[in-house]
Amino acid sequence: MTLVFWIIIFIIILSSAIKILREYERAVVFRLGRFVGVKGPGLIILIPFIDKMVKVSLRTVVLDVPPQDVITRDNVSVKVNAVVYFRVMDPAKAVIEVENYFMATSQIAQTTLRSVLGEVELDELLAQREKLNHKLQMIIDEQTDPWGVKVSAVEVKHVDLPQEMQRAMARQAEAERERRAKIIAAEGELQASEKLAKAAQVLAQNPITIQLRYLQTLAEISAENAATIVFPVPIDLFRVFEKKAEKSE
Repeated sequence: MTLVFWIIIFIIILSSAIKILREYERAVVFRLGRFVGVKGPGLIILIPFIDKMVKVSLRTVVLDVPPQDVITRDNVSVKVNAVVYFRVMDPAKAVIEVENYFMATSQIAQTTLRSVLGEVELDELLAQREKLNHKLQMIIDEQTDPWGVKVSAVEVKHVDLPQEMQRAMARQAEAERERRAKIIAAEGELQASEKLAKAAQVLAQNPITIQLRYLQTLAEISAENAATIVFPVPIDLFRVFEKKAEKSE
């Protein structure tokens, strides 16, 4: 019975002394409360009952920032959520400098999201998303750097607009489309009038072209199945008869 007891004690001591860490894990070791170093990955040995370790993961963490109520610079109330990508670069700082680096990074991300997006107008928030993402990443990374945390990217995922603002933006977009359509139609009429003016100049310089165009129009009319055709006679044809009548007199 005594032998079994000592075997159990030995196994407990051995299990507390030998630790195996994965490739992405590090152990921040404290000896009698003092920081002695960072160990891992692989097999590490601790002094039983004297050494204590805090395991830290070095993998990139995807932090989903909950929706935040933001009032933009032009007094529009929106809900904005984002996602933050970060990882621990210095395990010792992540354990010693801050109580909970994950929670601290989350709170910094939320407050920074509200403060930065509150400084811009709604149009900038919707149109310049990449610029704002970069600004958010720089500010959050600067604040988490003393904790040994590196923020690699921040992405604004969704901007939830009020219903009345959505309707106003829809009306604005429709008005913009109508404006563009009118501009395109006016430009088309201007180009057509310029072409017609050039054609009139050509016809005025060569009267025979008017007759050719007239004959072409008659050919187009005759090709249609029309019951009645109005046949206009050019006045120039009557002028020939007028000249003959004057000569006979």
